[in-house]
Amino acid sequence: MVAAASVVVAAGTVSGVISASGPDVPEARPVSSASPRLVPLPAVPSASPSATVSPSPSVRPKRPSAPAPRSSSRAKKTTASARLYRHPASRVLDWVRAHPDDPRRPVIESRIADQPAAVWFADWSPDTVTARVRAVTSGGAAEGRVPVVVPYAIPGRDCGGHSEGGAPDLDAYDEWIDRFAAGLGGGEVVVILEPDSVAQADCLSAGERAERFASLARAGRVFKEANPRARVYYDAGHSGWHAPAKQADLLRRAGAASSASSDGVFSNVSNFHGTADEIAYDRAVLDALGGTGLGAVIDTSRNGNGAPADGEWCDPAGRTLGRAPTLSTGEARIDAYLWVKLPGESDGCKGAPGTFSPSYAYDLAR
Repeated sequence: MVAAASVVVAAGTVSGVISASGPDVPEARPVSSASPRLVPLPAVPSASPSATVSPSPSVRPKRPSAPAPRSSSRAKKTTASARLYRHPASRVLDWVRAHPDDPRRPVIESRIADQPAAVWFADWSPDTVTARVRAVTSGGAAEGRVPVVVPYAIPGRDCGGHSEGGAPDLDAYDEWIDRFAAGLGGGEVVVILEPDSVAQADCLSAGERAERFASLARAGRVFKEANPRARVYYDAGHSGWHAPAKQADLLRRAGAASSASSDGVFSNVSNFHGTADEIAYDRAVLDALGGTGLGAVIDTSRNGNGAPADGEWCDPAGRTLGRAPTLSTGEARIDAYLWVKLPGESDGCKGAPGTFSPSYAYDLAR
């Protein structure tokens, strides 16, 4: 059995992609990632083939979750600006500033560093996460632009693989989510909720999946109550993974069909599948998912040439940048093309996982 997960690799211990130079001063660094990984996952506990997930996303007794937001209908929400926010701190920007005379610099700067990208929060850090999220969202609001943030601290993350880690348990995770939500502010913001958390849930038992899905459904409700202008998207894997009907079933159990917690789904995070394939796949998932007014966002950061035919996932050769990030795609039910994975950050072959590889970035960009 092989895995087609969009594996997100964090260098060393997952201490987070926002490294504060002071207790409340963030420095955003999109996390590194590797995908698709068409090799067996490390041995992990697996659910029984006959096990099923409870259809209820609230089987685990929890503290009361936030009520549904007052503005839960997409039709009532303010239309998002087509302008996305580029946070002023990232590994590619560090490299550009430190290498003014490198002949590759103009291409890397204009084609990668100048583009808006997502900001990942990959560490469970309840004491600082509110201030760090607020720094990103307030920065976007000050420029009239829309930031993209990625909460990535679910317990059992990556099924014990390269990016294992996260919160110690789901109660701690729920508290972290509450503090994350407190930093969302009141402006437009896109939330990419826990890459791989739904598509890569087969390693959990039926009960563990139900509990995880309950926390994900709660997270969406909390985010949208904290900021009704937040757009929250749930993990749909990618077009080379689960069939749309199976993925939609998982998403429904995680709350993704409810406007109280979700604006739709995201796909292709850290992956290479072509945009046309992802559009068709996402529409099929949305059709199977149901719900009202849901859309999809697609990670186009490295998918310009599609996925490698041999399934290589680690800094594969011959890949190129995909479509530029935008919240105006011209495609029905496709809300955005985003760069969730920052091009040029190594999957672990061009450099240590998470480090910026100028040679890889240049190959992607030229």
